[in-house]
Amino acid sequence: MATYDAQLENCLQTLEKGDYDHCLQLAEELQANYPDAAEAFHVEAMAHQFRFNWKESIQALDRAIDNAPYDAALYNLRAFAKMNLSELGAADQDLTEAIELEDLEAAHRNRVLLYILQEKFDEAAQYLYDRLVANPDEVDNWIMMGDLMKRVGLEEKAETYFEEARRRDPNHPVFA
Repeated sequence: MATYDAQLENCLQTLEKGDYDHCLQLAEELQANYPDAAEAFHVEAMAHQFRFNWKESIQALDRAIDNAPYDAALYNLRAFAKMNLSELGAADQDLTEAIELEDLEAAHRNRVLLYILQEKFDEAAQYLYDRLVANPDEVDNWIMMGDLMKRVGLEEKAETYFEEARRRDPNHPVFA
C-alpha cells in the first residue's frame, strides 16, 4: 500500500485534472485508511464544490473540521459552500472563525462576497478598503475592489483599482 502522502498526492492530482469521480473514489479510500486525516475530507469537499454539490461539500468539511478544528481554510471553504446555499448567517459564523483562527485573506474576501450577497455594498466597499490598507500587497483585493466599483457603476474608479493591481502584479492570471 502507498504511503499516506503518496495517496493524498495522487488524490490531489486527480482533482487538479478535473477527474472528480476518480478523486472522490481516492478520497474515500484515503478516508478508510486514515479516518482521522482531515486532508482526505478536505479534498472530497473540494471535488464536491467543483461539481456545485454544496451539501455534500459541507458534510465532508464537517468531518474535516472534526479532525482539524484549528484549520482556518476549512471554515473558509465551508462558508463558501454555505453562501451558495444562501445560509448566510452560518457562513458568517464560519468566516468569523476562519479570521479569528488565522487572519486568512481568502476569508476576508469571502466576507466581502457575503456583504455583496446581502446587498450591503457600502459595507463591502469599506471592508475591502480596510483590507487594502491593512495588506496593500494582496493583489486579489485590488482586483476585487475594481470588480465591486464596476458593479456599482463607478467605471473610472474601477479602472484605477485594476491599474494598481496590474502595476503590483502584471503577470496575475486575471490580466493574462
